[in-house]
Amino acid sequence: MGTGGHGHTFPGATAPFGFCQLSPDTRIDGSWDGCGGYHYSDSVIYGFSHTHLSGTGVSDYGDILLMPVTSETALDNYQYRSTFYHKNEVATAGYYKVLLNETQVQVELTASRRCGFHRYTFPKGTSHFIVLDLAHRDEVIDTEIQQLDDYTLQGYRYSKAWATNQKIFFEIKFEDPIKDMLFEPQPSGSKTAPVFIEKSQRVLIKLASGKSNKVQVKVGLSGVDIQGAHTNLSAEIPHWQFDEAKQWVENEWHKELSKFSIAEKTSKKKNQEWQYAFQAPEDDERVIFYTALYHCMIAPNIYSDIDYRYRGRDDRIHSTQGKFDYYTVFSLWDTYRALHPLLTIIDKKRTNDFINTFLRQFEEGGRLPVWELSSNETNCMIGYHAVSVIWDAYNKGIRDYDADLAFRAMKSIATERSDALVSYMQYGYVRADDDAESVSKTLEYAYNDWCVAQMAKALGKTEDYRYFEKRSHNWKNVFDPTTGFMRARKNSTLIEPFSPYLVDNNYTEANSWQYSFYVPHNYHALRTMLGGKAALTKKLDDLFQAKEQTEGRVQSDITGLIGQYAHGNEPSHHIAYLYMLNGQFEKGMQIIKKIMSDFYKNAADGYIGNEDCGQMSAWYVLNALDLYSFCPGKNDFIFFGDIANLRASSDFIDNDRVSITIQRFMNDVSGVVEIDTFGVWDFADAKAYKAIAADPFVSSPFIVQAQRAFEQEQLIELRSNQTEEKIYYSVDTGRIWQLYTEPFMISANTLLQFKSQVQKNKQLFSSPIQNAVFTKLPNDKQVHLKSKYTATYHAGGPMGLVDGIYGKTNWRAGDWQGYQGQDFEAVVALDKVKEISNVHANFLQDQRAWIFFPTQVDFYFSTDSISWTKSESWQDWEVLRDEEHVTLKKVALAQHAVNAPFTAKFIKVIALNYGNLPAWHPGAGNPAYIFIDEIEID
Repeated sequence: MGTGGHGHTFPGATAPFGFCQLSPDTRIDGSWDGCGGYHYSDSVIYGFSHTHLSGTGVSDYGDILLMPVTSETALDNYQYRSTFYHKNEVATAGYYKVLLNETQVQVELTASRRCGFHRYTFPKGTSHFIVLDLAHRDEVIDTEIQQLDDYTLQGYRYSKAWATNQKIFFEIKFEDPIKDMLFEPQPSGSKTAPVFIEKSQRVLIKLASGKSNKVQVKVGLSGVDIQGAHTNLSAEIPHWQFDEAKQWVENEWHKELSKFSIAEKTSKKKNQEWQYAFQAPEDDERVIFYTALYHCMIAPNIYSDIDYRYRGRDDRIHSTQGKFDYYTVFSLWDTYRALHPLLTIIDKKRTNDFINTFLRQFEEGGRLPVWELSSNETNCMIGYHAVSVIWDAYNKGIRDYDADLAFRAMKSIATERSDALVSYMQYGYVRADDDAESVSKTLEYAYNDWCVAQMAKALGKTEDYRYFEKRSHNWKNVFDPTTGFMRARKNSTLIEPFSPYLVDNNYTEANSWQYSFYVPHNYHALRTMLGGKAALTKKLDDLFQAKEQTEGRVQSDITGLIGQYAHGNEPSHHIAYLYMLNGQFEKGMQIIKKIMSDFYKNAADGYIGNEDCGQMSAWYVLNALDLYSFCPGKNDFIFFGDIANLRASSDFIDNDRVSITIQRFMNDVSGVVEIDTFGVWDFADAKAYKAIAADPFVSSPFIVQAQRAFEQEQLIELRSNQTEEKIYYSVDTGRIWQLYTEPFMISANTLLQFKSQVQKNKQLFSSPIQNAVFTKLPNDKQVHLKSKYTATYHAGGPMGLVDGIYGKTNWRAGDWQGYQGQDFEAVVALDKVKEISNVHANFLQDQRAWIFFPTQVDFYFSTDSISWTKSESWQDWEVLRDEEHVTLKKVALAQHAVNAPFTAKFIKVIALNYGNLPAWHPGAGNPAYIFIDEIEID
């Protein structure tokens, strides 16, 4: 389940939360649907590697690949690969088996926490060869293979992919002695043991043929050093009993999966072990439930060795001294929503270990994790959701860590000097001018700030509580009261044109429909701003009944659509429960049942979107239990089971307040679930929000509609979200503040500053000062585009190419014009024939985002737009292969091409598109973009 479609799971053997994920690899290109290394639509296995990611949207891992073959074979270009049939595959928890067609070798795999165990059954009479490939998948930085004795190889692989400095060490033990080895490339030096081969990345190992046709191989892994790999293997699999190792990991899975059982009878408690029971479903539903629970227990992965040493974020070796286990693979933007709340119920010990890991990463790397992998920070996705995991656990009584250090780490990441946070702290929201995905970042920061505020309050840090509690209201600064949607502001102005269906760089893998309900910590305030209960219900109805097509950029993560609700990606996961909180239980249950029945299937493509390290699965598990953690950090869950009985309960107050408090939900036995009483949850405790301290929240005002660059004059209309607020503004540098009463006109270059103010208890409180800069366009130029830009990347239209506003390396801010799969051509018409000394055109390259420099730039000149003089073609750069950095290039007119100065009225610029992306690119075959901004004419 999830190995097909876009689930990105793998079918191989792993222990619960284990470091080793031993699985077949059918994808070697790092493609999106190959992120887990395997896709059910494939028919070729390249080998069996020991690390895999479960359900992610970016590719990495695939370390230490082994492949059995029956004869000597070339090692380049995976010539040792084999086809296979699904009918010859078996996959169970902790075990995998397949028959390789070409060699007829049967492969069986099992795993301990840090080690893999292979058993190969060769056809009788064949030779026994095994390929060891350290160059598989990721870019190799360094490798080493050392032969320790006739049975043992040791070494390491340093690689670069999503994690840019991944180090893994191994010890490989063969049950039969090594007879010969063929290296690629050939090593220099002696072949007498021990042999050190520093740069060889592949080796063909010939084993002595024993009495049996079965060959067994054990592989120990470590992120620390070779000794760590040896110690892990010696401790975890000291024997050669494959079936014993398989039984051990199956027992481990049985213990974990038995935390929930499905029964036909009513719930009962026996011997201090709670078994949650619901009506027995069909067999498919059983499979879906337990597979989902299984996927909830694959990541995060243990990363410390059995002796508690680990490689830290500083790339140095540390030890936890036995106080906790150190983990890796934290997909926090996904998993804070449902996986971690689930684990606070069924795995308190690991939850403590996760937080202790966070704090070590803060101490050793200076920052809490965002999306951490092998002690590397990938900086993938947005927000600082480690604070949610910490506060949610602390509020539930999971506190075996330094709480003061935890708060210091939370405060640090919430106040760091990134572009987005600097903008957020200065203006009360992230401006689209300053960083991409500005709406999503503002909304998620506001929720994160609520978590930091609650932790501060719990620890008695009053000033910090006041500061972050006030920041937690910043979501209001991207709310547009005229449309009821969360919208981006650029130059302090609502971006136009606007469509809630539009997928663009203002949202994270989503659009405004999907993010406009994201205020988990202050549901009541969102409902009030929308206009009350009836208005919220209508907004939800409109969402679920909207057309199922999005607009703008194609976003492969947006799947599982019910209207514009997208279950295949995380921003939508909480929305259905708003119906319940708003008194519309039946509507909420109808949506949830549809999601569970339509988007989770007992099939290879059984997930509607990326499984995302347990989040998609945890959503299902919680909903199978009639529960959901709508706002992680609140110490209770929404309960939506037997509503009739719940309404009869003496604890029930009204339809808005339905929950089970965590204190009543969890008893004192770790990992035990008890559902026996119902509590009350008021999501936005009115008293708490009225007691913000002395300072009320004052929203940041905005400009309704205006162009940053205008032609003659422009009307400026200011507005605030709060009716009781007054707006004051200042034009240019005078800082003479005027009360705004009506729209006003500007007709020249203008610097506008403005703010909202409100009076309370005879004190005046202000919003952050907002800035807007307006440029009057030159009246001596007109731009005529011959090409059609992509709607998302328009830079203000044709005149955006000569408006004096230059695109920055942060191209997602929208100041570049983008042209995909076509050449660029434009003519700049001057008001009269003029003397020209030079012409420049500015281009951007970001290969990861499919944006390539043009391969050629030509300038043409004319006095009548009929006869043209062409300059020499500009081909003065080389398109670098796999260039990681965002690069700007200013192309100047070649001075020797035209006798300058010269006269012209029309200047034509033609830039040739790179074409389809090259074979080495992850998006190979797709059309590249040209990004251009500002044609300068001297």
